[in-house]
Amino acid sequence: MTVAEAVRHARERSLDLVEVAPTVVPPVCRLLDYGKFRYEQAKKEREARKNQHTVMIREVRFHPKIDGHDLEVKVKQAQRLLTEGDKVKISVLFRGREMTHPELGRGLLAKVADELKTISILEKPVEMEGRNMNIILAPAIQKPPKVAAVKGG
Repeated sequence: MTVAEAVRHARERSLDLVEVAPTVVPPVCRLLDYGKFRYEQAKKEREARKNQHTVMIREVRFHPKIDGHDLEVKVKQAQRLLTEGDKVKISVLFRGREMTHPELGRGLLAKVADELKTISILEKPVEMEGRNMNIILAPAIQKPPKVAAVKGG
């Protein structure tokens, strides 16, 4: 039908004429309550955002001369972060003359990555950024989204 007829039909029914597919020949329009339509769209977007999980990159820092027990504690911390579904940036910070021995940091990162290989994937290999040496680990399996429990049955 013509645009004038469509507008007349919309006014008679106290609805709005909304162009749904403008690129199609001829353009497709619908008669609907535009305020209600916008409300429904916003509601759908809110629901979609509620179910999204934003992946955080958390950082765990080491020094090349770290003691065994301290290393265990930091590895457990990284393990907890990975099981929560976050990516983990493992950094080795070099101070002063420690910069002359980057192989210590590389070995430390390899050891940490090896201990966490069952629950993580190496996303970014060893990279030197100034006085820091980094790797990024991602969780091996994604944590399923939380589902609300249904009572009754």
